[in-house]
Amino acid sequence: MRIKRQLLKPTSLMLAIGLCQSISFSAAAHTTTPPTCKLITANRLFNGTTVTEGKIAVLIEGNKVKKVGKAANLNGSCKTKINLGNSTILPGFIESHAHVTFQNVRKDTVLEHGITTVQDTGGPLMKPEGGNGKLRLLSVGPILQAPGGYPLNIFGGGNGGYDKIGLPVNSPAEAQQAVKDLVAGGATAIKIALEPGGETGAPWMQPHDGPVPETPWNLLSLETVQAIVSQAHALQKRVIAHVGENIGFERAVLGGVDELAHMPCAEIREDLLQLAVNEKVTFVTTIDTLSSCVNTTTFKGIHSNTMSLASKGAKFIYGSEVAHDNVPWGINGEEMHMILHLTSGDSIDFPDVLNVFKSVTSEAGKNLGIPKLGTLVAGAPADIIAVKGNPIERFKLLEYPDLVMSGGQFVVNKYVK
Repeated sequence: MRIKRQLLKPTSLMLAIGLCQSISFSAAAHTTTPPTCKLITANRLFNGTTVTEGKIAVLIEGNKVKKVGKAANLNGSCKTKINLGNSTILPGFIESHAHVTFQNVRKDTVLEHGITTVQDTGGPLMKPEGGNGKLRLLSVGPILQAPGGYPLNIFGGGNGGYDKIGLPVNSPAEAQQAVKDLVAGGATAIKIALEPGGETGAPWMQPHDGPVPETPWNLLSLETVQAIVSQAHALQKRVIAHVGENIGFERAVLGGVDELAHMPCAEIREDLLQLAVNEKVTFVTTIDTLSSCVNTTTFKGIHSNTMSLASKGAKFIYGSEVAHDNVPWGINGEEMHMILHLTSGDSIDFPDVLNVFKSVTSEAGKNLGIPKLGTLVAGAPADIIAVKGNPIERFKLLEYPDLVMSGGQFVVNKYVK
C-alpha cells in the first residue's frame, strides 16, 4: 500500500514550527532555571558546632542549605540578598521536651519565637509534620504507663488511648503491641512513665509534695520496661522515660531506656547516676520549669543531680518543656543559663558556652536522628534564626529572634522595613 504524502499548508506549517519552538524554549527554561535561592549575610554565624566572625553568608536553595562561607565568595551566587549587618545567624533551635498538642499551644507562636523543631513528648499520636514554613513537630504519642498510674491519675482521660496523654499497658506483650501501634501511627520515639509520686516541688498543679506516699502510684514492671525497649529498638526508635526519684530512675536505667525526659526532681543516688552515664543515657534538662524541685536548705534535687552528672561526663540535651505556663513558649534563655552554670564545673569557659548551644541545635538534631538537623552546613534543612547583636554573650536575645526561617520559608523577618 502506497502512503500518500500530504503537504502542510504554509499557515499550518508556521503554527507547527512556532509550537515546537515554544515547547523547546519552555523545556530549556525549565532545565536551566535554578531553584529559588536566598543569600543571607551577617557579621557572625554559629553553624551548630563553631562560631565564625566576619562577613559570613548562608546560601539557601529551595528548602536546603546549599553553601556556607565568606560573603565575598558567595556574593554572585544568588540575586536575592539579605544583609543582616551586626547580627548572628544560627540553626533553628530544637525543643526536645514539649506538650504542644496536648496543651493546645499555638504552633506558630512556638515557631515565631525561634523553635523550628519540637519533640512532643506525650499527647495525641500524630504523624510527623511541618518543616516547610511550619513548626516541625515529632510526636511520641501517649505515654505508656501502668494501669492506675501516672499520668492519667493526674491529668485524667479515663482508660487512656492513642488520643490521650497516657496509655495503660497490663503486660509485656500488651506493651510491645502498643509500641508497634504507636510506631505505625507515626511515633518518632516511645515514652514511658515511671513515677511513684511524692517529689518535693514537682509542678504538676496537683498535691505532689512530701515523701514518697505510703501507697506509691503504680509503676510498670522491669520486665515490661525491658519488653518496651526491646520492641522499640527493633523498630529503630528511642525510649524516653519520665522519672522523678530513685525507684523510677533505677528501673528506667536497668530497663535500657535511651533518654530521660527531664532531670529528676528528687536527689538520685550517686551509684545510679554513674550507672546511667555508663549506659550512655541522654538527659533532657528542663531545669527551669522544674527549678522548684530543690531542697533550698541542702541544695539537693535537680540542681545537685545536674552538677553530679556533669562531673561524670553525662550527655545533656536542651529541653524547656514548652507548654508549661512558667516558661516561654519558644526559646528559653534562662534554661540555657541554668545548663551553663550547672554543667560547667568550677569555671565557665567558651567551650562550655558552645556546649549549651550545641545541646539545643546539632546535638539535639543527632539525638532525633534527622541528618544535619540543627546545623548550617551544605545539605542541612534551611531552618534558620537570626538575632541582632551577639547571643553568645547574652542568651536573652534569642527569645525574640529577628528572623526565623523554616525549610527556606520566612516566618519572621524584622529586617524588612
